[in-house]
Amino acid sequence: MSEHPIQGLMDTALARIKDMVDSNTIIGEPITMGDGTLILPVSKVSFGFASGGSDFPSKTPKELFGGGSGAGVSITPQAFLVVKNGDVKLLQLADPANPADRIINAMPEVLDKLQSMFSKKEEKGASAE
Repeated sequence: MSEHPIQGLMDTALARIKDMVDSNTIIGEPITMGDGTLILPVSKVSFGFASGGSDFPSKTPKELFGGGSGAGVSITPQAFLVVKNGDVKLLQLADPANPADRIINAMPEVLDKLQSMFSKKEEKGASAE
């Protein structure tokens, strides 16, 4: 049984999407700054695909087919992972609308501040003795 013409349309469109979108699209190429800071861009990738066609009746043995396919890709920057002196931070480009997400994203910064407050208190206590 021979391959239906719509299969060729779908294969071509999907191959083009595969060429445009890969893992390097989501986590971008690392950028190294002069001070050794490493920056990794993080993006959101969305795509859609449609394909359709029809066989037309024919009085000849030759099959008549008409069809088309299309695809669209959207790449939206979301954040940057910044690695500096062994510390990793996530810098988001837009604040999440969900309050729970905001709390979760703020936790590392809050923990860093609490840790520095406690270490300062310990230093003062040790120097007073």
